[in-house]
Amino acid sequence: MHRVLIVELRKLNRSLAAALALAAPGLIAVFTFFNMLRGNAPQPWDMWMISAAGIWAFFMLPMSVTALTALIAHMEHGPRTWDHLRALPLPRWTLYAAKALSVFLVLALMSVGVFAFTWAAVKLAIVIKPELAPTGKFDTSSYVTTLGRMYLAATLVVVIQLWIALRWSSFVPGLVVGIGGTFFAVVATSARVGVFLPWQMPVNMLASEGWRMETALGLGLGGGLAMLALMLWHLSRREVL
Repeated sequence: MHRVLIVELRKLNRSLAAALALAAPGLIAVFTFFNMLRGNAPQPWDMWMISAAGIWAFFMLPMSVTALTALIAHMEHGPRTWDHLRALPLPRWTLYAAKALSVFLVLALMSVGVFAFTWAAVKLAIVIKPELAPTGKFDTSSYVTTLGRMYLAATLVVVIQLWIALRWSSFVPGLVVGIGGTFFAVVATSARVGVFLPWQMPVNMLASEGWRMETALGLGLGGGLAMLALMLWHLSRREVL
C-alpha cells in the first residue's frame, strides 16, 4: 500500500493537481483581499476568516472535489493504463485506496491553504489600509477546528465523486453530478432536509443549530467511510474500467 501511494503521489506531482490546490484557496484569498479594501471601518477577525471558510465549504470545496477526482481518475482513463495496473501482483483495492488517499491529502492541503492564504490576504490589505486592521481575537483554534470539521464532513461527497470518476472513463458523469449537487446545495441552503445532502454537509459546520452540525458531521464522515469500503469492494471486483 505504501509503494502504491508513493507512485500515486508522484503521478499527482506531474499533473495539474498542484495548480488546483493553489487556485481554489487562492481565489478565496483574492476575494477577501479586495472585499476588505472596499471597507471603510475595521471588522472582526471572525468576519474575514469565517466568511472565507463559508465560501470554501459552500462552493469552492465541492467544485474542487469534482475537478480533483476527475483529474485523478483521468490519469488512468486517458492513457488506458487500468489493464496494466490491475495485472500487477498487488491487491486491487490498494490501487483505488491510493487514489482516495491522494484526494484526501490534496483536500487537506487546500483546507490549510484557505486558512493561510486568507490570513495573508488580510495582512496584506492592512499594509495598504492600516485603519482596517481587524478587531477582536484571532482565534486560531476555532478557525482550524471549523475547517477540520468541514474536511471531515466532506468525506461522503469526496467518495461519491471519486467513485463516479473511477467507474466511468468519461469525465461528464462526474461533472454532472458535482455541478448538480452543488446547485441543489446552494438553492436548498436553509432547507431542513439539506443536512442530508452530501454537498451541503461541509457548510453545515457553520450552522447555529447544534443538531444540524452534528448530524451533518456524523453522516458525512461515517457515511463516507462506509461508502469508501463499498467503493473499494465494488471496483476491485470489476474486470473492466
